[in-house]
Formats: sequence, structure tokens, C-alpha cells
Amino acid sequence: MLEKISVKTGSQFEFIDITAKVRETVRKSGVQEGLCCVYVTHTTAGVTINENADPAVPVDLIAGLDRIAPLRAGYRHAEGNSAAHIKTSLVGPSVTLIIDGGSLVLGTWQAVFFCEFDGPRNRSCWVKTLAG
Repeated sequence: MLEKISVKTGSQFEFIDITAKVRETVRKSGVQEGLCCVYVTHTTAGVTINENADPAVPVDLIAGLDRIAPLRAGYRHAEGNSAAHIKTSLVGPSVTLIIDGGSLVLGTWQAVFFCEFDGPRNRSCWVKTLAG
């Protein structure tokens, strides 16, 4: 099953917990054992799995990525969002999760985050569930 998830971001840099939406997609698919791939089709947004218990974690991740790829660093790309492209390449466009017993296999503190690096925007990601 393939399903599109819409994400509305509210700031230039933002990590949005989409775990509940991904879980709902898996539930609707009926897949009990298999894989779930979450894929972002944007060049300035990504997806990652990390801690959702402490709201400081996403803030720290954004700060760390800003140190690696600051907004202004003499980039050549004319649109002025090269830092967002670099951050997206570092984070990546997809994550793969295991489905066991109809549920996502995630650690106690883990969540799936949509990572916005060039917002605010209306975005989307795709969730593909595969039985196996």
C-alpha cells in the first residue's frame, strides 16, 4: 500500500513528529509482518528517526546541522537555499521501519520526524508498506 501524508510546516527549520500518521498508514494497510518505507520527495526536506521524549533533541539536531551547513557560507546556488539542500543530503530522504504484529518496531523514545529545512511550506511524504 502506498499513501501520501501531507505536512504543513510553520517555520524555516522544523522537525515534525509524523509517527502517528505513519502508524495509521500501517494499520490501514493491514500488513502484519513486513517493512514500512517513509520517503520525502523534496530536495530541501528529509526524514529521520530520533528521540521524541525531550523537545530539546530536535532543537539540538537543527543547531548541529546549522553548524555544519550555515545559512550563509558563500554558496553558488542562486535560490539562496543551499544550506537546506546540504542538510537534506545529510539527513536523507527516507527511513525504513520494521512492521511486527501490525505495529512499527520503534524504541521507547524513538519517533519518525519530518525535517523541514526551507519552510514554511506545504509538504508531503510517501509511506509504502510491504508485507514480508
